[in-house]
Amino acid sequence: MAETIHLYHTNDLHSYFENWPKVAHYLKRMKKEHAANGEEMILVDVGDHIDRVHPITEATEGKANVDLLNALNYDAVTIGNNEGITLPHEALDTLYKHARFPVVLSNLYTELGERPSWVKPYEIITLSNGTKAVLLGVSVFYEKFYQLLGWKIKDPFQSLQETIQMVKDEADMIILLSHLGINDDEIVAKEFPEIDVILGAHTHHIFEKGKLLHGALLTGAGKNCGLVGHISLTVDKTRTLIDKEAEVINILSEPECEDTKQFLENETIKSDEILSKTVTVLEEDLSLDWFGPSEFPDLLAAAIKEWCKGEVSMVNAGILLEPLKKGPVTKKDLHRICPHPINPCTVYLKGDVLKEVILEARSERMEQLKLKGLGFRGHVMGRMVFDGIEVFTEPLEDGLHHVKEILVSGAPIQPERIYAVDTVDMFTLGVLYPSIGHAEKKTYYMPEMLRDLLAWKLKQVHSSKNA
Repeated sequence: MAETIHLYHTNDLHSYFENWPKVAHYLKRMKKEHAANGEEMILVDVGDHIDRVHPITEATEGKANVDLLNALNYDAVTIGNNEGITLPHEALDTLYKHARFPVVLSNLYTELGERPSWVKPYEIITLSNGTKAVLLGVSVFYEKFYQLLGWKIKDPFQSLQETIQMVKDEADMIILLSHLGINDDEIVAKEFPEIDVILGAHTHHIFEKGKLLHGALLTGAGKNCGLVGHISLTVDKTRTLIDKEAEVINILSEPECEDTKQFLENETIKSDEILSKTVTVLEEDLSLDWFGPSEFPDLLAAAIKEWCKGEVSMVNAGILLEPLKKGPVTKKDLHRICPHPINPCTVYLKGDVLKEVILEARSERMEQLKLKGLGFRGHVMGRMVFDGIEVFTEPLEDGLHHVKEILVSGAPIQPERIYAVDTVDMFTLGVLYPSIGHAEKKTYYMPEMLRDLLAWKLKQVHSSKNA
């Protein structure tokens, strides 16, 4: 007689807690229904549950997120890049200290090449009928970023090959928690026929009915958990998987779980207290204009240049979401104003490439760009602000201001000279400025985020004025 196993997955919540009480109510309801029907249920999360854009996650370094997963009795989770490379080493190393579920992740190691104590390469769930469902987990291969934070990330394909060899003989079905993105998921489906289901994440794709590829069922439930993924896995009496079907469930009309709602309200109060610490006291306002000259972006550009110690710096004004008023400045203020998980970096560019970047940055298209992703949590890119670079423009007949001359450290830009340009790491991903992405040499500074540089610079400015 055939039996159906119900597999539910969440992915890429990004600390969008507005949806989580509805997710909690739905999953609790389904657990009760399946239990009443004598059916098996497996519940997993596929990473990026945390996002430091939210004050609760910022204040607790993600531990409140783990509490939320504990409350729903998750069977396993894997990590995404937001867990892996936006937390300092110690914060990630202790994130799951009180987790009541395994963290399944086969491609993360310590600097010494050992597996961290809080991860497992796989998890075997033996169901009541004896069926063995093997859960694997891998996360995106951001090698340089992990290295800077004191970790080693292994190629996920190599890791999968090794782990599958370890479990394939005892697995009735293999389920992969993949925080790699849809393109790599499709490669995994082709390269590893042993995998039955690939639970997708990272690229926020949505497969309403799943996607069958090379025998594997690929899934994806978007972002922010407005959707929950559900897979029905049917096994026969020999524990052979004979059918698999996927769907996504829209939970936005679901009632809210009151316990979850109350927990988040309590955590909001706690996080406010934690982030209320005064960083400094400003004697005057710092103005902000996303499309024109203003003081606050200038200060940020100066902070990046001073921190990274390059020749010049560049940062878009839209990184800052609000001006800064005079008076006490708290950690909460800086988090609200600069919530992005973005780090400073230095890229080394030839003068002709730097000129190309400056011209593109000062285009109306780029200044007005409403960006989503790449770590950016703002609204619009805004004007590129420089320290050490002067851009002179003149109005032409089309009514627009065109770049007439560019000076670097007071001298005309030299096409063949290599310049050390301090900027933000999202530019090195190559989506906005391909020439920066293609730069041969890049230096990243982690775990400090831009708001940490702002705190450092504001303290410095205040101290010098009161010296």
